[in-house]
Amino acid sequence: MIATAPSSSLPASRAGLPNICGWEADIAAVTNHNEPVFLSQTNLNLSNFNSGFACALHMHQPTIPAGANGELICNLQHMFEHPNDGDNHNAGVFAWCYGRMGEFIPELVANGCNPRIMLDYSGNLLWGLQQMGRNDVLDNLKKITCDPQYQPYVEWLGTMWSHAVAPSTPIPDLKLHIQAWQHYFAATFGYDALKRVKGFSPPEMHLPNHPDTLYEYIKALKDCGYRWLLVQEHSVERPDGSGLWHDDKYVPNRLVARNSKGETISITALIKTQGSDTKLVAQMQPYYEAKGRGRQKIGNLEVPCCVSQIADGENGGVMMNEFPGGFKPVWYDIKDNGSTVGINGTEYLELLEAAGVNPEDYPVCQAIGQHKIWQQVDPNNATSEAVEKAIQELNETDHQFHMDGASWTDDLSWVKGYENVLEPMNQLSAMFHQKYDSLVQEDPSVTKTREYQEALLYVLLVETSCFRYWGQGTWTDYARELYRRGEAILKG
Repeated sequence: MIATAPSSSLPASRAGLPNICGWEADIAAVTNHNEPVFLSQTNLNLSNFNSGFACALHMHQPTIPAGANGELICNLQHMFEHPNDGDNHNAGVFAWCYGRMGEFIPELVANGCNPRIMLDYSGNLLWGLQQMGRNDVLDNLKKITCDPQYQPYVEWLGTMWSHAVAPSTPIPDLKLHIQAWQHYFAATFGYDALKRVKGFSPPEMHLPNHPDTLYEYIKALKDCGYRWLLVQEHSVERPDGSGLWHDDKYVPNRLVARNSKGETISITALIKTQGSDTKLVAQMQPYYEAKGRGRQKIGNLEVPCCVSQIADGENGGVMMNEFPGGFKPVWYDIKDNGSTVGINGTEYLELLEAAGVNPEDYPVCQAIGQHKIWQQVDPNNATSEAVEKAIQELNETDHQFHMDGASWTDDLSWVKGYENVLEPMNQLSAMFHQKYDSLVQEDPSVTKTREYQEALLYVLLVETSCFRYWGQGTWTDYARELYRRGEAILKG
């Protein structure tokens, strides 16, 4: 039996630190439910349209130790303070992008349109906006998140608080990132808003493919109340190792993970189709692709298909400049011709299940490359030793095989060449868990202490993907400084 969810919100920060821990039981009471979120308020009916499209916008700015006296600040603030460096002159446009859905959605709704958008904001960015006092941006977001009249149109997706890519994040930290984001989101928008967050957007669309990491990742997501996640099409395969059949990209899939003990777990996945993400979303290509598609069978039922896509919401000229001109006209077009509609992820899944679709009938997929492991290891008699031996042999004999996971930047490894970040990252994580795991087990209120909160903050910050994605130099220096501070706290 689930405890009654608290209705109030959390404080956004305590003693200058973001609210990322301390209310784990309250958060679990809010998120662990199976009640429909959109079903009672959707104005869509599956029988009235043939295809749909779901667009998500991903927003992130890292936290960096670059304030006046080395304080932790948002990179957006750093951009404003150093306008002549690189493309920092875009800071003002970026800030507008973070809040502009709070303008677009009310305008479209007021004009009789039926828009949809999914939003994915990292915890770093939400904290950074609060640090900067950008209440204009936050109030815009609160309007479309907390005002009931806009809730049918906007869906928030959960993510990792500090934009960590899952395959190279220490397994025990996966759940800490997920919970930290839930804490901060509740602190910003309230428990009622958090209760509606049922989909998950992995940073960089990065899906771990090591059997144990993927299993623990999905387990953590489900433990935290998530029903589905967005998955890049080329990061998954069929159980026989083949790619996804074309039509299966447009219906929900069932992502199955099997660990090295032979245990299995599954979660629903919506498939993000491959492509130039920002250009596709800026020009609303998912809508035009969906117009060329129709209904498909899941089990014995024929239902509308759905084209799913995500892009950075602010990054690059097309998103800064072209997106408004691509986004708004689509909804007026749909208003006049409704055979293709916008639909959000959870809304789509709830409508399917209400129509009698059984999630067990979704096509099955697994993380890329795993079939090669299970060809060598009998899943019913698997052991950690057998799986690791198979992985080692495959690494030595198959140049296409790797356990780095897969993302929307498959030309770039998140592991090779970044040992100078990964090794300290793993060390700091190990120190944190060695110090706190047994203490928290004995007394869960330890997570409310400032010492725990500050140590956790640095563990999460060191794991931010930007300290690798943006190359060696300044960014790896930031990571080393964050590690140094985290180590000092844990040894203090």
